[in-house]
Amino acid sequence: MTPAEATTYFFKRAAKAMDIGERIETLLITPLREVKVQLAVELDSGEVRTFTGYRIQHDNARGPMKGGLRYHPDVSHEQMLGLASLMTWKTAVVNLPFGGAKGGISVDPHSLRPKELERLTRKYVDQVHEIIGPMRDIPAPDVSTNPQVMAWVMDQYSKYHGHSPAVVTGKPIDLYGSRGREAATGRGVALVTTEILRELGKSIQGARVAVQGFGNAGSHTARLLYEAGASIVGVADVNGALYKPTGLSVPGLFEHVKRYGTVRDYPEGQAMTNAELLACDCDVLIPAALENAITAENAAAVRAGVVVEAANGPVSPEADEALHQKGIVVVPDVLASAGGVTVSYLEWVQNNQQLSWDEERVNAELERTLKDAFAKVVALARSKNVPLRTAAYILAIGRVGKATVLRGL
Repeated sequence: MTPAEATTYFFKRAAKAMDIGERIETLLITPLREVKVQLAVELDSGEVRTFTGYRIQHDNARGPMKGGLRYHPDVSHEQMLGLASLMTWKTAVVNLPFGGAKGGISVDPHSLRPKELERLTRKYVDQVHEIIGPMRDIPAPDVSTNPQVMAWVMDQYSKYHGHSPAVVTGKPIDLYGSRGREAATGRGVALVTTEILRELGKSIQGARVAVQGFGNAGSHTARLLYEAGASIVGVADVNGALYKPTGLSVPGLFEHVKRYGTVRDYPEGQAMTNAELLACDCDVLIPAALENAITAENAAAVRAGVVVEAANGPVSPEADEALHQKGIVVVPDVLASAGGVTVSYLEWVQNNQQLSWDEERVNAELERTLKDAFAKVVALARSKNVPLRTAAYILAIGRVGKATVLRGL
């Protein structure tokens, strides 16, 4: 399934349990606006290349739309549509006053020089500045984008609309970013992992954890769980994976990645493929890379008792059902990976109020928000006897649906 089809599948499964009716289903799942833009950029060589960009705005019933800006060769309309819808439900699960959106450019950013990437980013803003804004749609970092890209977005948008730091989140600290934002997604995943183990009568101390994906979310997740006492038995990035039953030295791994840019060839552990890591012997498996890491083809090989989705859509609908049948607990992305958007909200609040909070306050607000959302999802799952994913979607659909009705059709 495509990301859009997968999100629709999970939405409809929850909507059926709620019995909201076909008309309301259609209303809630249909995107508000879909934009496709052509971006012609002159490279340093003088060559002109054309790229395709997207911004899909799914729902604004609960507030301005919120969602990442992704630079990747696989960016497509279908992918952006699914992820925009996912953001609507994610922001609603953690009760943020946002709707969902997603954007991206179909490009391999590693093929461009820094100045070329800057020109591409500014060209994208030129095309979409009229439909984004602090009270309309607020982009954020995603795959292959970072605080520097967000700084370019803010600067280009401000040329049209005046000084507007709240137009994007995930900015550099020196340019109105929030402390705690960089590690927020990983911190949220680590917190939710600790909570689900506690709910199952287990402890994070000594828990064997494998993290597939060692980008921003995966690396901070591994670091924070290691500091909490977990044993990080496996890690992976695009170049390969490592496994060590007795646990890897995460500080040493960070130094290796800082020096060589990859986990590959780290002297500790056994080298393996990403596919092999997904099937490794561990207590908790955290897919933190791209969509569809666990599918119908490899779900049977998963040996972990708990899967925590740090990435967006890493478990396909078919795999989700297969894992449920095996008794594996899946903590869904709309809850587990909501730490990033939660601190993005806190950054937006600080920008709008022209304040700057210390990291302790930001982390405390993040913890309070995610623990509250986790407790509500678990309670709903128990009362309705449904998986955590269905419970999370029921909670989100109820909030978005109520806001839609109260505002008027």
